Amino acid sequence: MKALALLLSCLLWGSLAKPKFPEEEKNPSFWNAWAQRTLKDALTLQVLNRNIAKNLILFLGDGMGVPTVTAARILKGQLNGCYGEEVQLEMDKFPYVALAKTYNTDAQVADSAGTATAYLCGVKANEGTVGVSAAAVRGQCNTTQGNEVTSILKWAKDAGKSVGIVTTTRVNHATPSAAYAHCVDRDWYSDGEMPPEAVQAGCKDIARQLMENIPNINVIMGGGRKYMLPENTSDVEYPSTRGTRKDGRNLIEEWVDRTKDKRGYYVWNKKDLLSINPSSVDYLMGLFEPGDLPYDLERNTSMDPSLTEMVEVAVKILKNNPEGFYLLVEGGRIDHGHHEGKAKQALHEAVEMDRAIGHAGLLTSPHDTLTVVTADHSHVFDFGGYTRRGNSIFGLAPMVSDVDQKPFTAILYGNGPGFKLVNGSRVNVSTVDYQQNNYQAQAAVPLRMETHGGEDVAVFSRGPMAHLLHGVQEQNYIPHVMAYAACIGQNKDHCQKGNSAVRSSALAPPTLGLVITVTWLLC
Repeated sequence: MKALALLLSCLLWGSLAKPKFPEEEKNPSFWNAWAQRTLKDALTLQVLNRNIAKNLILFLGDGMGVPTVTAARILKGQLNGCYGEEVQLEMDKFPYVALAKTYNTDAQVADSAGTATAYLCGVKANEGTVGVSAAAVRGQCNTTQGNEVTSILKWAKDAGKSVGIVTTTRVNHATPSAAYAHCVDRDWYSDGEMPPEAVQAGCKDIARQLMENIPNINVIMGGGRKYMLPENTSDVEYPSTRGTRKDGRNLIEEWVDRTKDKRGYYVWNKKDLLSINPSSVDYLMGLFEPGDLPYDLERNTSMDPSLTEMVEVAVKILKNNPEGFYLLVEGGRIDHGHHEGKAKQALHEAVEMDRAIGHAGLLTSPHDTLTVVTADHSHVFDFGGYTRRGNSIFGLAPMVSDVDQKPFTAILYGNGPGFKLVNGSRVNVSTVDYQQNNYQAQAAVPLRMETHGGEDVAVFSRGPMAHLLHGVQEQNYIPHVMAYAACIGQNKDHCQKGNSAVRSSALAPPTLGLVITVTWLLC
């Protein structure tokens, strides 16, 4: 009866103007019982999963700092009719959590390129550079050669696994490019964005490197069509948009020609993507926009696939390989929402990535799949103001400023485009629609684009060797753990000798109480 009461309360919360606490929460036995169930589940973690990881999945929430995780959790719950604070994200269910230090070798507050080199290549690097060591200098082409570093995606491919990249940004953006490219400037998407002297010196643009460096990547999905096409070529979906390449190469056609006899398919819209039979595909390139994919709240659901839909297709294709796979998944537009001061866009992107994490979990098993969820860096995003339980995450704080006597939203930014003055004073947010999708939350310092934050980010892990991601670690530690778990890269002795890494016992899934199970399934 208590479970039913809590379930009904959760369903009703979303329809009540002023939510009420469920009666169970007023009773200490509710919290004590919940804690005891959690304790019992925690004790099962003493049986560590030391299996060899057949599959590796890295979910990267670009800009998904801890405040973003917390706010996304509340949003997820509120979208399901709950208060929000009490629910679990899919990543919350992972048994191990660590913190990663995100600084670049030349920056206290990191960017997405240097961090991608860290968590993909295992080496810290300078900001603005991808797939090269800190000896390479941003923008200096002649510092590329000899300073290249390879990624875990390549280590997996060299070991015979299938590999894939799925992103909501351009496939040649900072995060995905570190998986295959070696470039001293993250913005060299095509040769059209490169300085002539760099092209003449022999440096390659990132789109070209996608085709040439690891030419047999099995799955590539995201945006970025224009960087693959010559400048005189119109986009298939937007005729007024043209390619940016100056070398005249049509890299999409080159990829199609290369894979047409290898069960390869190229798609540019959701319908074609979902019409393929994954069991009959070994290679897939899906480029759904000239640039980045649209925000999930603005997505054309008939033309552009969601991140969850892309991940489902990717996993099903990669599972065709009996040797297993490595998959990089980026929720890249979390970062863009924050940069624009649009917290609602950013948080909905985070919730969508969490859906994709849950769906990938249904298609794989923690017995043989190591899944890691983390972020490259944080943002100067936060929420506070002593909001009451169940307050809309996009709502007002229950107090007004004791300085200017004006209300403020719970969500605020340390800097960014949300800084606005009217007649020399702060905008009264009660006079604007602060719940709209593109509302720019107020910021303390005026900037056209909000900046990254410098604090540590969370690392959630589940599956073989997940316990090795513990404590506070350098960000470049992550791919070394993943490679160790899968017996690829430089750590293979433990696999060849058949010692403690090779065990048959898997981590048993937690057994949750009925009340909490029902609530979490809904929320």
